[in-house]
Amino acid sequence: MINRFILGLTSGQQVGLLFVLVFGLLLIGSIVGFARSIREPGDDPAGQARRANLKNFNSVLRTSWFMVAVFWVGWASGERVATALFGIVSFFALREFITLSPTRRGDHRSLVLAFFVVLPVQFWLVATEHFDLFTVFIPVYVFLAIPVVSALADDPQRFLERNAKLQWGIMVCVYGMSHVPALLLLDFPDWDSDKNAFLVFFLVFVVQGCMVVQHAASRKLKRAPSAPHISQSFNWASWAIGVGVASFLGGVFSAITPFKPGQALAMAFIACVAGSLGHLVMKALKRDRGVTNWAGDVASVTGASGLLDRVDALCFAAPVFFHSVRWYFDL
Repeated sequence: MINRFILGLTSGQQVGLLFVLVFGLLLIGSIVGFARSIREPGDDPAGQARRANLKNFNSVLRTSWFMVAVFWVGWASGERVATALFGIVSFFALREFITLSPTRRGDHRSLVLAFFVVLPVQFWLVATEHFDLFTVFIPVYVFLAIPVVSALADDPQRFLERNAKLQWGIMVCVYGMSHVPALLLLDFPDWDSDKNAFLVFFLVFVVQGCMVVQHAASRKLKRAPSAPHISQSFNWASWAIGVGVASFLGGVFSAITPFKPGQALAMAFIACVAGSLGHLVMKALKRDRGVTNWAGDVASVTGASGLLDRVDALCFAAPVFFHSVRWYFDL
């Protein structure tokens, strides 16, 4: 009966129902967080641990509200507005990355180029569906332009390190994030393009699900970390459990995608592997900078510990997922 009701809805109504369910779950999470905050934890180690867990829970919840609101406004306003909104998210993520990467006066021109030329051009290419140029604009043209602009500033001190940091930030925060709204513009045969919001939801759901399961499995298994100087919670056993469970869930949710169950499982597996290992790479970068989150000691634009902390796995998973889908379905 429920399936018959859902199938009887239009594409727009189905996506709207999805957002109603997601906002409902977030509302329940907010009520739980408020109820937990009423009870003041003690000053003993157990109380301090509960306080830290509650702070982390509320941080994730605030960022989740922010990201879901971005998805909803983007879907309700159309593909162009959605692309612009993801461009804004990309801007703030790049700002967080650059803030913790020391720059010199000679980098100012390159930074202007990155924020006010590269970023808007990349998202304009997405909005206008210039997919062939969009996929090579940053890896080819920008990677040549950035060091040229830096060289013209006549500052050779730590030249390679400075340019590598900026190029890496552009690659993750701009190139990676730009592939999320690009999913809304894919044209699958025998699939209503109005349902492409489900594809974005599928990607975010499996990647974030993988991260949550991996973290929970790590706490339960208590295995020795595989890279202790980078992450105390990463080990191959918990990683495999997280990827396996999220991939299975991807297969279960194949009905909301243009994929068959086996295809959905494979695409979820690809996204989970890319996202989880990308998250580990970003942890290594944070350790190199000597920080625990990308916002440093101040709150990010979302009010959470760091916007980039919440979307780094998605930035790695989105381009791998996007190009895998385009290649497999020959889009």
